[in-house]
Amino acid sequence: MNHLNRSVREHKGRPTTAHIADRVISEAKALLQFTDWSISEIAYALGFDYPTHFNNFFKKMTATTPRAFRSS
Repeated sequence: MNHLNRSVREHKGRPTTAHIADRVISEAKALLQFTDWSISEIAYALGFDYPTHFNNFFKKMTATTPRAFRSS
């Protein structure tokens, strides 16, 4: 485990990847709510190579799909 990951885990109690995932989900939610971008455009803007990977990640993290989140 490198120094950054160890330090973040010691101070925050969660790994660096969890903090990054939270930030990606936060950005995704904002883009879904406040833009008319397609889900594919949002996926690519957030660095996902494939929209299906974004859909799977979003559902895993929020228990809902991006489309369902947008329509709620």
